[in-house]
Amino acid sequence: MAAPFGSWTTVLTAASIIFAGLAGYKAGQLSVANQQRKTLSDAKGHEEHDQQITSGKATSQQDEDEEDEEARADGDLGSVSTHGPCKMVLVVRTDLGMTKGKIAAQCGHATLACYKTIQKANPKLLRHWEWTGQAKIALQIKSEEDILLLQATAQSLNLVARVIQDAGRTQIEAGSRTVLGIGPGPVKLIDQVTGHLKLL
Repeated sequence: MAAPFGSWTTVLTAASIIFAGLAGYKAGQLSVANQQRKTLSDAKGHEEHDQQITSGKATSQQDEDEEDEEARADGDLGSVSTHGPCKMVLVVRTDLGMTKGKIAAQCGHATLACYKTIQKANPKLLRHWEWTGQAKIALQIKSEEDILLLQATAQSLNLVARVIQDAGRTQIEAGSRTVLGIGPGPVKLIDQVTGHLKLL
């Protein structure tokens, strides 16, 4: 004898509900497991980062010693006027054959080094430069000797002057001086140092 039509519908509905419930339960378990793996992975990443920071303390001390030496060479950065237009220049060595990407990275390093220095030494000048558009000009130079001469000239005028030395991991020899960042500082003062250079 055949079952009534309504009972098959009830059986199928109940089976569908049970199947959907089990599928939802399994999906929830997978989601929780994935979240736990992500949390463990994030914790491992933070632990590795903390280890890198700890192992980098010697390098950090070395960097601080170099910054102190550079600060002594800068002269009185606080004496630079905050009136009138200001700019930063990035003087790039063209004799090294750096790619555009490498030049961009080295200019980024120089910009950050100058920014950190002026932030400590003359925050009023830094704010003035920020409020007046943060002008940055890229210039070219052909040798390491010329870059060092420009750095000394800038420092004699109490301007921030930071030379970036490459780590040598990619295109060029380790220790190569790639970019000189000067400023931010008054346009007239910086032009006394770099006014003769061509745009990059």
